[in-house]
Amino acid sequence: MSIVALVVAAGRSTRFEETTPKPYVALGGQAVLSHSLATIGGHPDIDAVRVVVREDHLPLYERALGHCPSDIPVLEPVVGGDERQDSVRLGLESMRPLSPRPRQVVIHDAARPFVTDDLIGRVLRPLKGNDAAWAGAATALSIADTLKRAEPGSSPDGIAKVIETLDRRGLWRAQTPQAFVFDEIARAHEEVAGRGLTDDAAVAEAVGLDVALVPGDDGNLKITTSDDLVRAEILLAARLGDIRVGNGVDAHGFGPGDGVVLCGVAIPHDKGLRGHSDADAALHAVTDALLGSIGAGDIGVHFPPSSDEWRDASSEIFASFAAARVREANGALMHVDVTIVCEAPRIDSHRALMRANLAAILGVGASRVSVKGTTTEGLGFTGRGEGIVAFATATVRLPFDRSVLDPAEGHPDE
Repeated sequence: MSIVALVVAAGRSTRFEETTPKPYVALGGQAVLSHSLATIGGHPDIDAVRVVVREDHLPLYERALGHCPSDIPVLEPVVGGDERQDSVRLGLESMRPLSPRPRQVVIHDAARPFVTDDLIGRVLRPLKGNDAAWAGAATALSIADTLKRAEPGSSPDGIAKVIETLDRRGLWRAQTPQAFVFDEIARAHEEVAGRGLTDDAAVAEAVGLDVALVPGDDGNLKITTSDDLVRAEILLAARLGDIRVGNGVDAHGFGPGDGVVLCGVAIPHDKGLRGHSDADAALHAVTDALLGSIGAGDIGVHFPPSSDEWRDASSEIFASFAAARVREANGALMHVDVTIVCEAPRIDSHRALMRANLAAILGVGASRVSVKGTTTEGLGFTGRGEGIVAFATATVRLPFDRSVLDPAEGHPDE
């Protein structure tokens, strides 16, 4: 492996006023960590990603990983230490046995979910080439505001006395990602272990290594408090400004059997549903709605009924595939609404389980899923008890691309 990434998610979130630790709190329907992993793991220069976690957060980590594209090269997580510097050192030590040993490492804080491909490329650029003069590089922003030094502490109402005004020239605000020659930063962390340094550029500087500063990004927000999470939601909504709505419909006729499957939940009935797979009309409709929202065809394109591979298959495979395609398009699934039309079986007593199961399949919170049942008052084939119809609507937010509004681009099918 040439370049690996180390994502630090082992903090105690002491300044974060939520019950869920900040790497795992929901941002646009996905864990904060999931946003960072999807971008870093999908970068063409990154060969593998390792996450440093707290041991008691491992179940949360596994859930967050499940919301990421399945093809990102994530290694087994490693448990971190009490301080950030300890966690990074342990993460670097865990990479030494990799064969071959990495040449470079990109270190990033999970609390910065808006890292971009461009930022990763910028921070790696000073390290490229056999004669690179830099041992490391950090993204940073020059200080534009006037700086004041105040008395330590403050009154209960937050008022502090100014001691002096500082010269802001030459001062920068460091961000992550930061990139380093692997052997150099691993050695530096060993030499200054326990110093409580707050970023890896400071660790490199402490042992005399030369670190370059490259332009950061104001949008590369670090989530520290609950107010930061609110700002992150606003920023994410602005970035995902392309709102798409996809629709899906599916119908299956009754046949011999003792139950049906809807939203992945087995419901007793005196009949079954006929179909090539498990005939889960609700999940088939959801699959088409999700695929339709990103213009990715329909269920038959990806899982043709002519293929024996999908005979009697669980429809959860189809719906989770479609949800993964939305994530691969850098989209956020905002809501799914399902309406099931049949005279029988009644779904009322199964609705809560169906909703929870569908949310788990799609990797979203249950509040983003609605399941409803209705009848046609005896009209049509559902009214005659001959089968079931399901309708689904999916609302998705995608990154806004102005080129799609340019008439010169033409129609995508042309």
